Amino acid sequence: MSDRHIIKGGPRDRQVYEYAVLRVVPRVERGECINAGVLVYCRAESYVGARTHLDEARLLALDPQADVAGVHAALRAVEGVCAGGTAAGQAAGDDPGRRFRWLVAPRSTIVQPGPVHTGLTTDPAAETERLLDLLVR
Repeated sequence: MSDRHIIKGGPRDRQVYEYAVLRVVPRVERGECINAGVLVYCRAESYVGARTHLDEARLLALDPQADVAGVHAALRAVEGVCAGGTAAGQAAGDDPGRRFRWLVAPRSTIVQPGPVHTGLTTDPAAETERLLDLLVR
């Protein structure tokens, strides 16, 4: 097993977190998708974060007419909602859990959240980056 799958720290140091993969579905009627980001929420740490990476070549292989700029904008918007503050727009006043639940709600758009999964971590921000490397890049 590689370091990519090992959770460091003792059992008492770890916190439960939830995550979902952000998928890009350029043609909803076909159902084909590529992974383009991850959302992570850790209630104990009041953390919600997103990291995104769009492989434009893969997206255009699925749909040569895909709106690449629009997908980038949607992914940036998700990161903004997670960051909070003015970048979160109307969600700025919401707590991290509420922002996460809003982002993982099912929707029929080009950028869609996948199912929510759970895990244990000592560092939710590092976990966000680890999941991006493992599931997206």
